[in-house]
Amino acid sequence: MQSATRAFLNYLKIERNASELTTKSYADDLAHICEFFQEQTGAIPDPRNVDVGILRSYVSYLHECGYARTTVARRLACLRSFFRYCNREGICETNPAKPLRTPRAGRKLPHFLTTDQVGTLLTTPPANSDAGIRDRAILETMYSAGLRVSELVGLSVSDWDRPAGILRVLGKGRKERLAPVGSFATKALDQWMTVRHPDLKAPEKQRSAIFLNRFGRRLTTRSIGRMLEGHILSAGLSTQTTPHTLRHSFATHLLDGGADLRSVQELLGHKSLTTTQIYTHVSTRRLRETYEKAHPHAARNRAS
Repeated sequence: MQSATRAFLNYLKIERNASELTTKSYADDLAHICEFFQEQTGAIPDPRNVDVGILRSYVSYLHECGYARTTVARRLACLRSFFRYCNREGICETNPAKPLRTPRAGRKLPHFLTTDQVGTLLTTPPANSDAGIRDRAILETMYSAGLRVSELVGLSVSDWDRPAGILRVLGKGRKERLAPVGSFATKALDQWMTVRHPDLKAPEKQRSAIFLNRFGRRLTTRSIGRMLEGHILSAGLSTQTTPHTLRHSFATHLLDGGADLRSVQELLGHKSLTTTQIYTHVSTRRLRETYEKAHPHAARNRAS
C-alpha cells in the first residue's frame, strides 16, 4: 500500500501537474484510510486485497465520526482516483471504490461582508509600519482580484503587470487566468513595493514572491490566516470571517453591481458556472430582505 501510495502521489505531481496543496491533501486522505485499515484489521492491506465492503465500512466510520459531507466527498474522490490509478497500472484488478456513492453536499450560502465592512477591514492595518503596509496591500489585492489565499501566496513579482493593471494567477488545477487589479489595490501594492525587502540569500522562488514575511521570504497560507484573524478582531467583525470571505464578498458585490454571471465566473476562475451560481442566491436573499424592510405591504404582512 505504501509503495502504491508513493507512486500515485508521484503520478499526481509529475503527470497530472497537481499543486503541492492538492498532493498534500491526497496524501493526508490516504494516510487517514491506512490508519482505519490498521485499527480495523490490524494491518494495512495490499491494494489488491481491498474490497468495496471495507471501503463502505470506512464511509460509515466517517459519518459516525461526524465528518462534514464535503470532507467525506473529498476522501471518496481521493479513493476513486487512487484505485483507478492502481487498476490502470495493474496493481489491482478492479476499482473497489467505484460503486461508492458520494453524499450530496448541502449548498450553504457563503459568508460575505458589506461594502462598509470591507472598507473597515481594509483600513485596519496600520499605515505607519512595513507590516501594516504589506497587510493593507494583501487585503486590497485579495478583495480587488477575488483571489484564493493559495493564489495570493503563489504570486511572484513577475506576475504583476502594473501598466495593464492585471495579475497572472495560477488557480486550482494549475489553471492560469488574468485577474484585473483596481486602483486602490494598485496604490497599496505600489506602497508595499517601496518597503518590500527580499532575502537575497534565499532561493529565487522564495525571494521573488510579491508578499514576503519578516524574513524576506514567501508568505504561507497559514500566515495569511493568522494575520487576518488579528485584523478581524481589531475591526470588530464576525468571527465567521476568513480569508475566503473577501473572495465571497468580491463575487457578491460584483453581482450586486450588475456584473453578469459569466463574467464573475471568469474572474473567479471557476470551471463550472454552477459553482458561481451560489452567489446569485446570496444576491436574491439580500433583495428579499431589502423588500421586506422597505415595502409597505411586506411590512403589513410581517405585522399580521
